[in-house]
Formats: sequence, C-alpha cells, structure tokens
Amino acid sequence: MSDDKNTLAILLIGELLAADHSMRGRLSRVLPKGMEISHFSVLNHLAWQKAESTPARLAEKFGVTRGAMTNTLNKLEWAGYVHIRPDWDDARRKMVGISPAGQLARDTALAAITPVINAVVEDLGEEQARAALPILREIRLKLA
Repeated sequence: MSDDKNTLAILLIGELLAADHSMRGRLSRVLPKGMEISHFSVLNHLAWQKAESTPARLAEKFGVTRGAMTNTLNKLEWAGYVHIRPDWDDARRKMVGISPAGQLARDTALAAITPVINAVVEDLGEEQARAALPILREIRLKLA
C-alpha cells in the first residue's frame, strides 16, 4: 500500500472513531438514568424485530462476544426490560424478548435521543446525511 493510501486509511478510520466517540458521548448524556447505549441498542433491535432472538444471534448482530451480550441481557432482565426463557425446541438455547417495560424504556430513550440525532442531521443537511448512509453501511458491512 502506498503512503497516500496509508494516510487515507488512517484519516478515514480516525474520522469514524472520532464520530463514534462524539456520538456515544452525546447519546450517553441524554439516555435515561442507568441506561447504557448497549442496553438501548438491544431494546431497539428487539422492538424493531418484533420477535424473540437468541443471545448468540444478538451477539453476532452487535459484533460482541457471547459473554458481553450475556452481561447486557442480564442487566436488562434485572431491570425488567427483557424476558429470557428456554427455547421450547432446543433446551440448550434461550430466547430473549422485549417486555412491556422494555418497550416503554426504549420509547423513552428514543424520545430523549431523537433531538440529538435530528440536530446532527439538520447541521449536516438532509442531502449529505442521505448520501453518507450507503457509504457508512458499506464500511460497516466490510468490517463485519
């Protein structure tokens, strides 16, 4: 790889990491007390999916270890935000579903973060935000 390509790669990853850090900081400040970004992400996924999932599938979806996902799910279960039950077809697996309290917590968190996200899109401009989506999605898929 040439020096120009190395520089480009370093600049690209630097910008992605800085944007991730800044967005996480902003979102963490407005999320309801005790809720972490990982908690919101799992609740949001389960709410959109409208179906149960296994901890292994969730770990894969979020690119974390099964242990990290188990930790997150245990915290969510303790808070009453998810129900974890045995898989009726395979007792070795568990199934995770969002509870009514989890749906409410997700909706409350979404209401809190929406103004932050909208401000970013407004500052960037709708056209640039739409143009960035396919590029960011492709980067995410290539890194997965």
